[in-house]
Amino acid sequence: MDLRKKVGMVANYAKSISSRGLNNKKTDKFTKQLRVLGCFGNQHEGGELPPCEHLKQSSTAGKYFCGGCGCGDREAVWLIADGDKYSKLDYPKLNCPLNMPGFDKSKKIAESDPNIMTRKLYIEQMDNEDITCISVTSIEMPEHIKKVMETKENNNKSNSE
Repeated sequence: MDLRKKVGMVANYAKSISSRGLNNKKTDKFTKQLRVLGCFGNQHEGGELPPCEHLKQSSTAGKYFCGGCGCGDREAVWLIADGDKYSKLDYPKLNCPLNMPGFDKSKKIAESDPNIMTRKLYIEQMDNEDITCISVTSIEMPEHIKKVMETKENNNKSNSE
């Protein structure tokens, strides 16, 4: 990884941390629901959107992290936390490597990539009432997220064989 990218990652992390403030300020629920949709998709609820290609299962059961932003697998950056605990998707300011809806805009992505643009367009065209039904804590989600991840891992294994 080049120095410019590392500095950018540190700057994004600093923005996220400072947006949390001293009182653990969180983003609004609708924004978090958009973020959950961008990361986890909605196939587990009968929708068409698969999980993001960067979604990774943590070594801790039932936890997930973004493999595209470089944060790694640790509690502070798990995408969804238990109950009222603070998770990565709670930060008021947060970048997504794919610039999905609900996240702050980071540098330009490869807008020529049809998979990224299709994913983004799908989310942007969803009805708000469908988005407001999305669960935002792991207590509400682990079983169907686990099924989605198992399906994704099995597909990845099949494709690599």
